[in-house]
Amino acid sequence: MIRAYRFLLRPTARQSVALGEMPRDHYSLYNGALQERRDAYRHTSKTSVRYGDQSAQLKEIRAFDPERQGRWSFSSQQATLRRLDKAFQAFFRRVKAGQTPGYPRFKGVGHFDTVTFPKDGDGCRWDSTPHDAQTRVRLQGIGHIRVHQHRPVQGRVKTISVKREGNRWYIVLACDDVPSEELSPTGAIVGIDMGVAHFLTTSDGEHVANPRFLTAMAEEMAEAQRHLATFPKRTRQRTKRHRAAARKVAKLHGKIRRQRADFHHKTARALVTDHDVIAHERLNTAGMTKSPAPKADPEQPGAFLPNGAAAKAGLNRSILDAGWAQFLGILANKAESAGRLTVPVDARNTSRTCPDCGHVAQENRATQAGFQCTACGFAANADHVGATNVLNRAGLALRAAA
Repeated sequence: MIRAYRFLLRPTARQSVALGEMPRDHYSLYNGALQERRDAYRHTSKTSVRYGDQSAQLKEIRAFDPERQGRWSFSSQQATLRRLDKAFQAFFRRVKAGQTPGYPRFKGVGHFDTVTFPKDGDGCRWDSTPHDAQTRVRLQGIGHIRVHQHRPVQGRVKTISVKREGNRWYIVLACDDVPSEELSPTGAIVGIDMGVAHFLTTSDGEHVANPRFLTAMAEEMAEAQRHLATFPKRTRQRTKRHRAAARKVAKLHGKIRRQRADFHHKTARALVTDHDVIAHERLNTAGMTKSPAPKADPEQPGAFLPNGAAAKAGLNRSILDAGWAQFLGILANKAESAGRLTVPVDARNTSRTCPDCGHVAQENRATQAGFQCTACGFAANADHVGATNVLNRAGLALRAAA
């Protein structure tokens, strides 16, 4: 198995300054490489510059600027150039597919927060002081940094990434050959129905409340965003108060994100511990939260008819606040590690199908919470009906695959 471990770094004041300089110099290299590709293509020769061409220049770049570019790991700089190369590969793939191309952009100060070291021991070293009880990581150009290691690392450390979130620095270890921690079988099978009124409902009739972390902090977030909006959006030099206002908004978003992730991990762990097979809907949250297309008014050129965008905006916000996609990803990872099975099924009409007689109709769901079959009269909670149908469909899928 492949698993990622993330730990908080506790650098000294001098190391914090050096950590801030590391992404600065890497995004400078990224922008310079991007500019070179643009200039080469704009030339009359239409020259294509690739990763190999730019990687071969690193030795000269490091010798020309030893104080900045020569200070950091050669491998981490190669990883930055690969990151640009992947952006161009994705750009050309979208062009060929007829999608919106999205040409690679120059990175600003706040848009390049991760530096990757492709191999442990090449410019970085995990657990660089094994003789000491305090875990440290050594980074070239910075030194040995204390790590708040809250759990043991299993497997072989393959890549190391240093990531900035607000004023905090984290280290992310990608490990392979991680042994699975299989749980003893329980013989239980469950289906879950994701929702907004309840975060999820199981086929056993249990409701898990939706914590609504974004809604709980909406007032504080709105106040911080209003204060940030008083400063100019584009300026060459932010003032101290401007930077503090931006940090305040980022800090609130970070808190909400951590609360949501903690809730998802705990809920997924409870499901994996108690059940051998977990069935869930196959949800396309990106499509579900897409804004409706505008409706042109045929009688008035340039005018538009109501398309329900305002009403859908609230539902979109609730779906994104619940974080269904992140939860289902965490659930799949935990199930794989524990030797459990997750079964995604078609989500269409799960809450409109009668589990008793199989009748499908929109009128079966009279209200958000109520379900009553118009054919046989079966009545139950709509979310519970959805979870039951998910479980039934998973049983059919498992039988077909057997």
